[in-house]
Amino acid sequence: MTKQFLLASDFDQTLSFNDSGVALSELIGFHGFPDKVKGLSDMNLVQQGAEALFARALDNLAEGYKFHFNVISAAPQEIIESALDGIVPPDHIFGTRFRYNEATGEVDSIIRASAGWGKITVLEELRASLGISHDHIIYMGDGSSDIPVMMHVNQYDGLTIAVSEAKFITRVARRTVLSDNTMSVLVPVLEKVLRWDSARIRRLFASYGLTLLEWDKMRTDRLTIQDSTEHVSVAAAPQLNA
Repeated sequence: MTKQFLLASDFDQTLSFNDSGVALSELIGFHGFPDKVKGLSDMNLVQQGAEALFARALDNLAEGYKFHFNVISAAPQEIIESALDGIVPPDHIFGTRFRYNEATGEVDSIIRASAGWGKITVLEELRASLGISHDHIIYMGDGSSDIPVMMHVNQYDGLTIAVSEAKFITRVARRTVLSDNTMSVLVPVLEKVLRWDSARIRRLFASYGLTLLEWDKMRTDRLTIQDSTEHVSVAAAPQLNA
């Protein structure tokens, strides 16, 4: 029997991918967009390389396992579809949908907002339609809008993966992966879901022409220490009569 998993990812920064953001920014008179988003590759999943390879690898990851990959993002549906064209099918993308005025082309109203708690609604609809249990959900995110859905997934023993080192998200996610390649997100999936050891994981990467040069597993303690200027007065304890 094939084990089914729902793997959902947040791509809030798709505006920086495939020149979609450049075209949109020029239309609204916002110039110099490439320079402004140059640093985004250091803190999000998109723009890190191997996105198409990542999606393809999921289809052939292991015999007896099926991963249903979907994108849930607060970005406009049309922009995400353009950014991920040829990588993720449109029916696997759930962004914010608008109703437009036919005469002016302006936004009239919001049909669906896939942000914050709205992501939980989309995730639960997908889970129910696929007939997948809560503990077979894998969610990846990088920002504050992912915290509600990560807490929801954690509550039911699913796997949450942070792809940013921001403290507010790493404290919630069960695993954190920092890399310049999207394929890196497979590592916690292979370890936690398929129970693969590091040697087998390295062989998988090698089969796709990739080499794991560095793989540092760390537990980080974040401490804030300062001198105390407050004096605590302690009252003398009353003496007891013999």
